[in-house]
Amino acid sequence: MTPVPQPAIPFAPDVEVRVSKRRKKTAGAHWEGDRIVVVVPTHLRGAARDDMVEHLTRRLTRHRPQLHASDDFLAERARHLGAVYLDRVVPASIRWSTNQTKRWGSCTLATREIRISSRLRAVPPWVLDAVIVHELAHLVEPNHSPRFRQLEERYPRKHDAELFLDGYHLGLHTDAAGAADPTSGP
Repeated sequence: MTPVPQPAIPFAPDVEVRVSKRRKKTAGAHWEGDRIVVVVPTHLRGAARDDMVEHLTRRLTRHRPQLHASDDFLAERARHLGAVYLDRVVPASIRWSTNQTKRWGSCTLATREIRISSRLRAVPPWVLDAVIVHELAHLVEPNHSPRFRQLEERYPRKHDAELFLDGYHLGLHTDAAGAADPTSGP
């Protein structure tokens, strides 16, 4: 049987390996802050343990690569998306922003800087990509004109991402009992 090549881990988080006497057969992994903690049974050693740690790390980072990703991760995504969808447009900078609570992203035309709301760290990669393409399109066309809409439509999952973000926005502004937060606005 030919081994299937695994995709590269999109960034290199710190990984802590813990050995558990209570675990007999399975290993597990979870995020603790900015690092991944892998818990393995005591009998798992050497190459088998290394393979398990790599597999679990890859699985966690693949599902939410931007969850703990850096601004460099955003810059790489923007370069790639600009090349594929917007004739190689690139921002001067792109970074996560913790103070954007009303918008998913913003673009400053004078400086060509893009900010992405840190609330998007938990969304699927294709949703984040749609927001990045939207902001990159502003570097070509500053307002939401028909030309701008044509540029942003180049991203094939734009409409799916809009639907996702509508629901995500609603969920962010709903309390645990399901009632809308009256201070959240539209």
